[in-house]
Amino acid sequence: MRIIVENLACRRSGRLVFENVSFTLSGGEALVVTGRNGAGKSSLLGLLAGRLRPEAGTIRAGDTDEQPLVERLHLVAHRDALKSALTAEENLAFARDLLGDPGLSPREALAAVGLEHAATLPVAYLSAGQRRRVALARLLVAHRSLWLLDEPTAALDAAAQDTLLHLMTAHLAGAGLIVAATHAPLGIGGAKELRLDNQIPSPLRGEEGVGGDSPEHGGAIKNAANIELERDERALSGIVSPGGEPPTPSPPREGEGRGAP
Repeated sequence: MRIIVENLACRRSGRLVFENVSFTLSGGEALVVTGRNGAGKSSLLGLLAGRLRPEAGTIRAGDTDEQPLVERLHLVAHRDALKSALTAEENLAFARDLLGDPGLSPREALAAVGLEHAATLPVAYLSAGQRRRVALARLLVAHRSLWLLDEPTAALDAAAQDTLLHLMTAHLAGAGLIVAATHAPLGIGGAKELRLDNQIPSPLRGEEGVGGDSPEHGGAIKNAANIELERDERALSGIVSPGGEPPTPSPPREGEGRGAP
């Protein structure tokens, strides 16, 4: 399997997150995506998974397999995507039946991540790190060539991170592909790196042409939270009421403001 990405651009909520992203990835190769918060790492994985539509550019599989790319990948995102009321084993059985092309049994997958003892426990009873390991075990219950991993080491202790590295290494040795977005080193030998670090301004920063002083916007856009704060401060000082209107004086009580009879 081979993935070819050319001149990819992503726009979210009207903001251009990144553009001109290109790379190729072949069987046995890993790509580590890094960058500051908000640079578009998770968005890139969403584009590759088919959850988002690119602003520009193309994503294609460079082989003769007619199966859609979305049916040839696993995505482990920020959220673990587990049903809290179901047991760890039941969650993995559901994923295996949904995805098809079965791999390890749910029990075997849990044993591979050190959680066989928790197979019959509802996921709601598990710690954050244990839930993350159940989510990663989903990679093993169905055969998919491309693994998309978003901060895969989140909530994992040192031993679990070593287990994850072993699983990723084995997947690559079997001609699999990995694209992982991360802030922490993953330890994958020979991995390529893609850094998303273009400083594309946010609409709330007020730069020209992006929420700034341009003919399209007609002036800088203030942060809504600051507007509310200013309004509250003025209300406290008696300038305006919280609704934005001048305060209406209360009518005098009976006997107030009148002369004695």
